[in-house]
Amino acid sequence: MGTLWALIVGGILGWLAGLIISKDVPGGIIGNIIAGIVGGWLGSILMGNFGPEIGGFFIIPTLIGAIIVIGILSLIMGSIRK
Repeated sequence: MGTLWALIVGGILGWLAGLIISKDVPGGIIGNIIAGIVGGWLGSILMGNFGPEIGGFFIIPTLIGAIIVIGILSLIMGSIRK
C-alpha cells in the first residue's frame, strides 16, 4: 500500500510542478510520477527534509525538486526537437 501511495503522491506533485512552470511533462501520467519521485529525491538532497509529509514525500522539497527536474527535461527536450 505504501508504494501505491508514493506513486499517487509523486504523480500529483509532478503534475503540480508542471502547472507551476507551465510546462508539459514528457510521458503524461508516467512522466508526472517519475518527475515527482526524482524531484523528491533531488529536493531532499538539496534542501533536506522539512515541511509536511505525505506518502513518504516532504511536500516543499519534493515540489521544488520536481520543478527543477521538469525545467531540465523541458530544456533537453526543446533542444532535441530543434
